[in-house]
Amino acid sequence: MNTKQVFIVGFMLFAMFFGAGNLIFPPALGFEAGDHFWLAILGFALTGVGLPLLSMIVGSISEGGYRESLKHIHPFFSIGLLMVIYLTIGPFFAIPRTATTAYEMGIVPFLSSPSDITLFLFTIGFFALVLWIALSPADLSDTIGKFLTPTLLVTIIALIVRAFFLYFSNEPQMVHPTFNADAPFATGFLEGYLTMDAIAAIAFSIVVLNSIRSMGFNNRRELLVGTTKSAFLAAALLVFIYGSLGWIGNRVDLGAADVGNQNLGTFLLLFVSNEVFGGLGVFLLGVIVFLACLTTATGLIVSVAEYFNSLFPKASYKSFAGLFTFISLVLANQGLDQVIQTSVPVLSILYPIAMTTVFLLVFTFFVPSPGASLRVPVFAVTVLSFLAMIHRSGWMAMDWLESLPLFASQLEWIPVMVIGYVIGFLFGFNREKIRYS
Repeated sequence: MNTKQVFIVGFMLFAMFFGAGNLIFPPALGFEAGDHFWLAILGFALTGVGLPLLSMIVGSISEGGYRESLKHIHPFFSIGLLMVIYLTIGPFFAIPRTATTAYEMGIVPFLSSPSDITLFLFTIGFFALVLWIALSPADLSDTIGKFLTPTLLVTIIALIVRAFFLYFSNEPQMVHPTFNADAPFATGFLEGYLTMDAIAAIAFSIVVLNSIRSMGFNNRRELLVGTTKSAFLAAALLVFIYGSLGWIGNRVDLGAADVGNQNLGTFLLLFVSNEVFGGLGVFLLGVIVFLACLTTATGLIVSVAEYFNSLFPKASYKSFAGLFTFISLVLANQGLDQVIQTSVPVLSILYPIAMTTVFLLVFTFFVPSPGASLRVPVFAVTVLSFLAMIHRSGWMAMDWLESLPLFASQLEWIPVMVIGYVIGFLFGFNREKIRYS
C-alpha cells in the first residue's frame, strides 16, 4: 500500500473507532483523576487504543480474518463469539449509544424543552442518514476516509488547541471522591472497556480487510502489512485525541457550574465548548459529535450486516443493514444513561473472553501450539467471567472469587488465561500444532 492508501484506510478506521464513548469518557476520567491523570489516561489508552490496535492486527493473520482464525478453537465458538460481539457492539449497545450521544450533545443544548418526541425525531433522521451511507459499503473508505474524517479532525483539533491555551496555567482538579486513587492505572484501564473499541476492532477488521482488498491487495502478507500500517495511524490519532480531551477535563475550571444529573463527560464537553468559543463552540461540538457518531454507527452497521450476510447469504446485505438500523433506532430511544448502564454487565463478561482470544491468537501465531492451548483457557475465562459478573452485580455472593489474583482490579482473568494456556499446551503437547493461513 502506498502512503495515500494507508491514510485513506487509517482515517476510515480512526473515524469508525472515534465515536460516542471516545468523546465522553476521556474528559470525565481526566476530571475525576486529579493528580493521578497521567496514570489513569495511560490505562485508558491501553484498553482504548492498545488493545484495539492489537485486535485489528490479529484480525489479519489469516486471510479469512477472525472468522477463520477462531475456528482453531472450535467452529461453533467462531460463529458464537462473533455473533455476540457483532450484536453487542452493533444494534444492542454501541450503535444506539452513538445516536443518543449525538442527540445529547448536538441537539439538546439548542432545545428549550427536550422530550422523548424530539429524541425520536432526531434518531429517525440520524439512522436514515446512517443507512443511506451504509447501503454502499464499497464506497465506505472513500466516503469516510477522504471526506468525513478530515472534517472531523479539523473541528476537534480547533477545539483542543484553543482549550489548551485557555487552560494551560490551570492546576489539575482535586481527586473526585468516587475515583479509586489507590489504583489509578487500573481505573483508567477498566474505563477503557466502556469505549467497546477492543471488541469493535474485531468487527471492524472485516471492513478494513475488504477495503484493502478493493485496492488490489489480496495475499496474506499484503493484508497484514496494510492493516498494521493503517491501524498504527488510527492509533496515533486516537492517543492524541484521548490524551487531549482527558487533559482538558483535568484542567478545566467549572467555577460555580453544577453537573447535576447530567452525564459528566457530556457536561464537560458542552461547558468547555461554550467557554472556548461561546455559542459557536457549542455548535462546533455538535458538528464534532455528529460526525464522530455518524461514522462509527455507519461502520458498525456495515460490519454487522456484512457478517450476518456471510452467515445467511439468502438474506441480502441490504436487508440486514435495514434490520439492524431499525433495532438500533428502537433501543436508542431508551436514552444515553440507560444504554450505558445496560451495557456494563455484558461488557464485563465479553471483554475478558474477547481479549483472551486475541492474546492467544497472536501468541500462538508466533509460538506454534496445540488446539487445547486455546480451548482450555478460553473455556476457563468464559466460566470465570460469568461468575465474576454475577458476584459483582450482587445477584449471588461468591466470596471465594475475591481471593483470586488481580480480582480487585477486575483483571482476574489474566492469570487464569496464562495457567489455562500452560495446562492446554501440556495436555496437547504431542498433538498437531496450529498453523494460520
